[in-house]
Amino acid sequence: MRSQALDGFIQPRNDEFMGEYVPDSAARLAWLTGFTGSAGIAIVLAGRAAVFSDGRYTLQLANQTDGAIWERQHITETPPEVWLKNAAPKGRIGYDPWLMSATAIAKFTDAGLTLVPIANPIDPFWNDRPAPPAAAATPHPVAYAGETAAAKRNRVAEIIAKDGADAVLLTDPHAAAWLFNLRGADLAHTPIVLCFALLRRDSSAVLFIDPEKIPPDTRAHLGTSVSIVPRTAMAETLATLRGKRVRLDPVTAPIRFTQMLGEAGAIIVSGDDPCVLPRAMKNPTEQAGARAAHQRDGVAMCRFLAWFAATAPSGDLTELAAAAALRDFRAAAPEFRAESFNAISGAAEHGAIIHYSVDDASNRAIGANEVYLIDSGGQYPDGTTDITRTLWTGPDAPPAIIKDRFTRVLAGHIALARAQFPEGTTGPQLDGLARAPLWAAGLDFDHGTGHGVGSYLSVHEGPVSFHKLAKPVPLAAGMILSDEPGYYEPGAFGIRLENLLLVTEAPISGKKRFLAFETLTLAPFERRLIEPSLLDRAAIAWIDAYHARVLATIAPLVDAATRGWLDLACAPIGA
Repeated sequence: MRSQALDGFIQPRNDEFMGEYVPDSAARLAWLTGFTGSAGIAIVLAGRAAVFSDGRYTLQLANQTDGAIWERQHITETPPEVWLKNAAPKGRIGYDPWLMSATAIAKFTDAGLTLVPIANPIDPFWNDRPAPPAAAATPHPVAYAGETAAAKRNRVAEIIAKDGADAVLLTDPHAAAWLFNLRGADLAHTPIVLCFALLRRDSSAVLFIDPEKIPPDTRAHLGTSVSIVPRTAMAETLATLRGKRVRLDPVTAPIRFTQMLGEAGAIIVSGDDPCVLPRAMKNPTEQAGARAAHQRDGVAMCRFLAWFAATAPSGDLTELAAAAALRDFRAAAPEFRAESFNAISGAAEHGAIIHYSVDDASNRAIGANEVYLIDSGGQYPDGTTDITRTLWTGPDAPPAIIKDRFTRVLAGHIALARAQFPEGTTGPQLDGLARAPLWAAGLDFDHGTGHGVGSYLSVHEGPVSFHKLAKPVPLAAGMILSDEPGYYEPGAFGIRLENLLLVTEAPISGKKRFLAFETLTLAPFERRLIEPSLLDRAAIAWIDAYHARVLATIAPLVDAATRGWLDLACAPIGA
C-alpha cells in the first residue's frame, strides 16, 4: 500500500463472479482475516482494520477473527463506507476492480472517498494458494431443464432487443448455467461452471471459459451458434463491440467490465441480468422435478429424524456425526449429487449461531435435554432442496420457554405458508407474516425470512426473497422460496423451521388474480416442542393436514422402523 501511495485497501468476500460461494483459490477474505462466512468485507488501513458481516455471522465473526487486529462490525448498523469515511476521510483507498461492482464502488465514492483500482495486493503473499477449479462443463438434459438452450437464447435475445441493446454481457455463472443448460463442479455445493458469457440480439453467443473445460459432448450440446473464447482473450472479443449498445448489470458485474467495455468503445446500457427472472420462474418440468426431489429428500430426512430420535438420547452423538449421518441418508438415493451447502448442525448454544459451521475444533457432543438445529439440503439433477428442523433430544419434557419460542416460530412459518395474496405482491410485503407471532412477545430474528432457490443450481437464488430490506420484486407462479423464521437465544439455543414453497395460482376467484404457496418439503416438525395453546384453529388444522400428507407420501417409501416413528411424529396435534 505504501509503495502505491495508498492509505487503505478494500477486500470483499466474493471473487470475480460475485457469487455467494467462492472456490478455495479465491477465498482471499478468509486468508486475510480467518473469517469464512458467506458474506463479508474487510478494510485495511495503516493503523486500523475492520471486518464486516451481517447478523447471521455475528458470533462466527467474533470466533474466527482476532479482536486485537480486527474491529468487528455489523454491516447494516455500520456500513463499510461510513466506517471508512470516519477512519480515513481524505485517504486514497485501493480496490481490486474484478471484485467490486459499479454499485458497490458508488457507495464509497458517494461518501466522498477516493478509490483507486489496483492489482490485488494479497495475491503476491498467498504462497500456498490452491489451484483454480478445473472440472468440465456438462450438459443439463432437457428432460430436467424443460426448455432447450436454443429456445432460452432466443427468448432472452428478444428481451435485450426489445430494450434496444445489441448484446448483453452475462457475468453471473448461474446465468450461463441456466441459459446454455450447462452444469459443472467448480464449487462444492453449487453445480455450476465458473465462466462469463456474451449473448447477442441475434441469439448467437460467446462463452468465456477455458476451452479445456468444454469436452466434445458439451461442445456438441452448445451448437455452432455458441463460440468458445478463453477468459484471457475476453478483451479482444469485447473490442468487436465498438459502437454497440451492451447491457450490463451494475449491481452484479465487476467494474472491470465497465472499464473494458469503455476502452473498447462500446455503449454501456445499465440493466438487470435478463436471465434472473426467467430462471426464477420454474417451468412445469422444473416444478415436477422439484416435487420429485423433495419427495426423495423427504425419505432421507425422515429416516434421519427417526434415527436421531433413537440415537440422540444416548449422548454419544456429535454435531459432525449427525451431519454426516444425514448426508449418508441422502446419498442412499442414486440421484443424489451433493449437499446444497455445508449442513448447519448445532446443539444448544451452537444453534444460536445463525450460520454455525461445525468443524473438528468446535464439534461437541449432543447432550440430553438439549435443543438441536439441523439446516441442510441436497442437490439432485431435478431439483435443489433446503430444510431446517429444530429437535428436542429428551428424555425429559422441554422447558415451557423453549416450547413458547418454538411454537411462535412455527406459527409464523404457518402464517406465511398459508398466505393468499394478489398478483404483484412482493416478498417484503409478506415478511411480517412470519414475524408477527414473535413480535407479539417483543421478539424478532436478525435474518431474512426466506430466499429463492434454484433448479439444480444455487440454494440461494434471486431476485425474490422474504426480507424487509429486499428489492420489491413481485412474486410470480413457478418461483420457489424458503420459509424459515427463527429465534436465537445467544449462549443457550437456536430455533429455525424451514420448508420450501412453490408459488402457485390460488384456488380462489375474484376481480384480481391471486397467488398462494404449495409446500414442497416433506418432513414432520418436532411435536414435543409444540405448545398447542399458542396456535389458533387454522394453524392446527394446517399442521395436522401437513403431517397427514407427509405420512401418506413418505411412509410407503421407508423401512418399518421409520414408518413406526412417522406414525407417532405425524399424529394430530390434539392426539
